[in-house]
Amino acid sequence: MLSFVKKRPLGKTGLMVSELILGTWGLSGEAYGKVEPEDAEKTILRALDIGLSTIDTCDAYGAGRIEAMLGRILSKRSGVTVITRGGVDRKTEPPSQNFTPEYIEAAVTRSQKRLRRERIDVYLLHNPSADCLKRGEATDAARALVEKGRIAHWGVAAGHPDAAQAALEKGAEVIELAYNLLHSHDLHRIAGDVMVAGAGVLARSTLGYGLLAGQWAKDRDFPEGDHRRDRWTKAELAHRVGQVEAVRFLVKGDVRSMRAAAVRFALANHLVSAVVLGPRSVQQLEELVREVGSGPTYLVDSDLEALPRALSRVGIPM
Repeated sequence: MLSFVKKRPLGKTGLMVSELILGTWGLSGEAYGKVEPEDAEKTILRALDIGLSTIDTCDAYGAGRIEAMLGRILSKRSGVTVITRGGVDRKTEPPSQNFTPEYIEAAVTRSQKRLRRERIDVYLLHNPSADCLKRGEATDAARALVEKGRIAHWGVAAGHPDAAQAALEKGAEVIELAYNLLHSHDLHRIAGDVMVAGAGVLARSTLGYGLLAGQWAKDRDFPEGDHRRDRWTKAELAHRVGQVEAVRFLVKGDVRSMRAAAVRFALANHLVSAVVLGPRSVQQLEELVREVGSGPTYLVDSDLEALPRALSRVGIPM
């Protein structure tokens, strides 16, 4: 199928991934409110038709339902790269992290069955601490599964740059971490380590959970079931909405919206293999792709050079 979405190498894995990746947390209905299964399926199918040939998911999304949906859909498709992750045991209350070799192997087995794949393209350990990674038990388990042919490549979805750095030191082939206009310092801090390791970088939270769409009022309320309701206090949200104004100068010319500027910013970084986007409907997906467009000029050099000064004025380091 003809695709106009460009592909990039995922570090030194040998995989070529679409620079726009379909993230599926929002489609589970657990993050931003209910999504009907048929709407989630339509969004996945439309993403594939547009050319988002890489999908990011997790064994915990919908208690495995999203993986199972993907397994059914992708059993009729070829050429799609699937990235999933594990390490959070949802059977406990509250959910707990579990990175023992036994748990990881069992989690991979469950993901293989749901995804209907003998080998998972990329498997990420889900937010382990730096100390956990340094102990080596989890990373050894991931490498062992690569040697057994059950996963092709392994990496870490990191919540902190120390964890990302520890993962790279243990040989992680892929790092996924938050990277956006208002939160770029984590990747900048480990940039040298990424280059030395030759790891692929997946940028998540590119739109800052919707903040960088640039459409929120400072007093916005979020409904029950939306994780953003508990993420920020009213004062914090008002402050963050105000910070977005510092980068609105990027919206001009063929950069048609704030969210386009946010995604283009991430794609302009040569270390980033792809950005993970989380549309919850076909309409959101099409709007995002239409507005973002494609390079090679994502943002002009003069604007990228102006960003550190603009962000510094509102207290954001780069």
